[in-house]
Amino acid sequence: MLMTHTNTGNTTRPLPGDFAIWIFIFAELLVFGVLFAAYAFARSAHTELFNASQLTLNRPYGLANTLILISSSYCVVRASEAIQTGRSIVCAHCLSAALGLGGLFLLLKTLEFQQDFAQGITLSGNLFYMFYLSMTFFHFMHVLMGMLILTVVTWKAYNGSYSADNHTGVETGASYWHMVDLVWIILFALVYVIH
Repeated sequence: MLMTHTNTGNTTRPLPGDFAIWIFIFAELLVFGVLFAAYAFARSAHTELFNASQLTLNRPYGLANTLILISSSYCVVRASEAIQTGRSIVCAHCLSAALGLGGLFLLLKTLEFQQDFAQGITLSGNLFYMFYLSMTFFHFMHVLMGMLILTVVTWKAYNGSYSADNHTGVETGASYWHMVDLVWIILFALVYVIH
């Protein structure tokens, strides 16, 4: 496991989950970081276009989806806490709640995409719309992948595969899900809020 220094002297604490997931998470964050930097660069060169186009987005949907993903991350935190004390079924219930919220996110984002297309928002519409649709759809696919991971972890939790001494799988799924949540928060701020 990857080790990280803590503030409590010379002790080290492993990052939660499997080491491989952290390589994947860092790679994904790098890709999103490049997209966010390209967006910021394009925005600085086309401020008026980006500001005007941003006003056509459905901010209430974006805010609702932000609250949904934050709530789902809270459920994942509770699942991790539960399994650390050997409460596998509580863990599974919390993961199921996170999955439900993830499904709600996808539903709401699909409705938003439909509304966008009905308004004439397309990849070829303008530079802002190209970034908006590309980044949000890329994130949408990450939510799907995160839900697939959490589905497997939830199934294993219901079947008693995890315990207080053996819960790396839960931590691995949780780490990926928190990355998906973090990316959305940054995406929401950049695309829907910052003018």
